[in-house]
Amino acid sequence: MSGKRKRQYASSGSQWPALAVLLVLALPQAISSQAPQRQAPPPGEKGRIHVEVNLVSVIVSVLDKNNRPAPDLLKEAFEIYEEGVKQKIEVFDSETQQPLDLALMIDSSLSTIKELANEREAAAHFIRQVVRPGDRLAVFEFADGVTQLTEFSSDVPLLQSAVRHIGEGAGTALYDAVYLGAQALSKRSPGRRRVIVLVTDAGETTSRSNFETTRSGALRSEAMLYTLVIRPVKSESGRNTAGEHALETITESTGGAVYYPDSMAEIDSVFERIDRELRTQYRLGYYPDPRPPAKSFRRVEVRVKSPSGAEGNGGYTVHHRKGYFAGGTLD
Repeated sequence: MSGKRKRQYASSGSQWPALAVLLVLALPQAISSQAPQRQAPPPGEKGRIHVEVNLVSVIVSVLDKNNRPAPDLLKEAFEIYEEGVKQKIEVFDSETQQPLDLALMIDSSLSTIKELANEREAAAHFIRQVVRPGDRLAVFEFADGVTQLTEFSSDVPLLQSAVRHIGEGAGTALYDAVYLGAQALSKRSPGRRRVIVLVTDAGETTSRSNFETTRSGALRSEAMLYTLVIRPVKSESGRNTAGEHALETITESTGGAVYYPDSMAEIDSVFERIDRELRTQYRLGYYPDPRPPAKSFRRVEVRVKSPSGAEGNGGYTVHHRKGYFAGGTLD
């Protein structure tokens, strides 16, 4: 396909002596007045690590007991903890209107050929649903390697055409797909939600990335991962259950969800569910207290109180990224 791009990313006389003496005496003062003043650090400051503390933003999905997005929750319903310490919520956006940057990753390996035609059409339908003004989506396919088929765009016909022209490949670079999708999203402008939607059978054969590199890369990109596992073989003895468990762990750590549709109708239903969830989320922001050590990984937990004030999440299911890597500069 022509649109494919592979990313594998003076004076004289008797006055002279007197003038010379005056100049020599004045020179240090002149230099001192022009040079920037560098004050010595206060006692006890030497060797201290100075950490820049930035606002930590966490996108939260809240589902009710029927697995439907729970709208209209108030700020007071939420609590957020970092390393077990309750934090003050400084930013709260309900049904966040932050635009989306979305990487749609389609598995085109040999093991998915039977379902590939259905996957293409379901993905094309999803693109029409999910892309709204201000949103940007890029299409990727992966088999033995990962190919970005389009730039991030809001051109729905272009994106649908790219999906419908996905070809058939050989191996399955599953970890590379998630890692490279996260890398592409991390280069996008700040102030936008980052999402990876992955359609795969959970096989893994040819990736250079491993499980931990992939999980860490997804967390660093602050992207939420939603995974659709297509299972041509229903019995566990014929499936890559290890790949399924790995994807579940990575997906959960980013605040996304894993789905196992068993039919074409269910694939469409899952895409619709993801679209609804993306439009009914909450954004919580806080300044970490105490300050986190530079370059450390910080565990985050969000709790939603029940309307009656009961303990726990009040019957809600809460999805959010489970941590972040603290920034910081060393002086």
